[in-house]
Amino acid sequence: MERALPEAVRLIAHAPPRTVFTRFIPVRNKADPGLLELMPALTRFVPPATVIDRQTYCAFTNRRLQAFLDEHQVDTLIVSGGETDVCVLATVLAAVDIGYRVILAEDALCSSSDESHDALINLYTKRFSLQIEVAPVASILARWSVVR
Repeated sequence: MERALPEAVRLIAHAPPRTVFTRFIPVRNKADPGLLELMPALTRFVPPATVIDRQTYCAFTNRRLQAFLDEHQVDTLIVSGGETDVCVLATVLAAVDIGYRVILAEDALCSSSDESHDALINLYTKRFSLQIEVAPVASILARWSVVR
């Protein structure tokens, strides 16, 4: 996360009101409650950023995210966070199925497994290149500034 966090912060700082954090809180959680909180570098964006808690890997399972995105007429998702090979994977594939344009901020994604992370970035780039765009934060921000 240390490598991805600065880039995630750059991305979030560009438009905090348009940022949604989805927090995975398992039903049978035995983790330290402090581990479930947003990282300090991210909490400063809330509000105006929104936090949506979920109990599944996929952020769309409980419908709260979908309702929020519909309410705000969102058609494109820029995804950052972790774990690339777990929650990000489940959420991104669901977003594609729903019909969103999906852009992955490749340098703002992380996993506890570098090998799995690299394999997933390769998969997103090669196998899902028609459905998922992968770009570094600098490129996303440069393009975002143009279309804003």
